[in-house]
Amino acid sequence: MTQATMQALRTIAVEHIRISSGRPFAEVRRKLESTVPGLDTGIAEALNRGDQKRAKDYETNGPKLSIFGERDHGALLQIAGRRRNAMQYDIGNPLTASKMTRYQLPAALYAPLRVVLFEDEQGRGIFEYDKPSSYFGQYGDERVTEVGRYLDATLEAVLRNAAE
Repeated sequence: MTQATMQALRTIAVEHIRISSGRPFAEVRRKLESTVPGLDTGIAEALNRGDQKRAKDYETNGPKLSIFGERDHGALLQIAGRRRNAMQYDIGNPLTASKMTRYQLPAALYAPLRVVLFEDEQGRGIFEYDKPSSYFGQYGDERVTEVGRYLDATLEAVLRNAAE
């Protein structure tokens, strides 16, 4: 077997989080999208250029988390005859991601973080996501796990704020 065809298999435990809101899906979505800005594409360009000054300014004054992208998963259910309210978000911070991937490049698999917001049968918004430290911990590198714990607290605070 050549090195190109070798593979490794490992099972990891992941903690799954659910945050339920008493508010309607549309309100929760609006609050999330109004408090977590879209990604500033200029920061990616600055990082690519190695612009330390811009990176430091972004880290000090920029948002802790940004929405990198979103997908309307509820619209996909139209094929089954019943559209639902369900949005999937990629949420993160490129500088925070670099604090992990500089030590463990495979951590890029989980950055940005993935969150789903969906509507329950009563029309209320529900967030679900996997706890970042539970999957970043698999690398056995305390520097990466520490960033995962930071993301645990930061993401939970943002989502709880949107759900309130």
